[in-house]
Amino acid sequence: MNFSKLEGTGNDFIIIDNRAHFINNFLAKKDLNIETFVQITCNRKKGIGADGLILIEKSSSVNFKWEFFNADGSRASMCGNGARCAARFAFEKEIAPKEMAFETGAGIIKATVNGKTVKVLMTKPYDINLKCKVKTGTKNIEGAFLNTGVPHFVTFVEDIENVDVENLGREIRFHEMFKPEGTNVNFAQFKDGKLFVRTYERGVEGETLACGTGSVAAAIAFSGLFSKEPPITVITRSGEPLTIYFDNQLKEVFLEGNTSWICDGELREEIFG
Repeated sequence: MNFSKLEGTGNDFIIIDNRAHFINNFLAKKDLNIETFVQITCNRKKGIGADGLILIEKSSSVNFKWEFFNADGSRASMCGNGARCAARFAFEKEIAPKEMAFETGAGIIKATVNGKTVKVLMTKPYDINLKCKVKTGTKNIEGAFLNTGVPHFVTFVEDIENVDVENLGREIRFHEMFKPEGTNVNFAQFKDGKLFVRTYERGVEGETLACGTGSVAAAIAFSGLFSKEPPITVITRSGEPLTIYFDNQLKEVFLEGNTSWICDGELREEIFG
């Protein structure tokens, strides 16, 4: 089966055109569920390797719809960098024009493709709590909680280079306060006129090089807590920037950044047994 692999500021994704339902037929033939298919395909040693997998499917109302899966096979409603990569894929494969709209679990997403740069109109943030406290085993952690398509807890730290993203991120991600679905966790620090963000990503269950919805959440929390006017530039762990635009009422929130088309290839059936 044919696939493409794209990345956005360090988030990498396998994208498959499933408008003819090829994957559905393949899964039925192999007696395989979609979660296992995703886990094998996204495995960095036995598969292609990626933070997530995107299936492009037909839509009756907009240009296309997607099914988005984290590397562990779980579904996610929204992924900002995944949306940017999916938009570029759809444009270059002539599935959609450069200004497009597509269905996600978080609603209709609009996107504009300008070469390698893609700008997406995110869903309206909700469940915003800028004074959220989480009690861990050793201390109380202050931060902000908000949903930017998926849930995020954002906390501001004094030394982002030495924060324990893996362990502290995992503890907050599975905290009783955020059950049953859990939360993504963003650690942020403002220095040298830029907002640096590191992310423990739910579904990947570790730190990723970038997170679009997390960058948006961090920018909005930073603006609300420290009276910073947008646009706000976020420096992701990959070192690449994302720019977040929004109005005071958060009616329109945009995420913009570069993408890279890594490769096209053919996935052999034998890896699925």
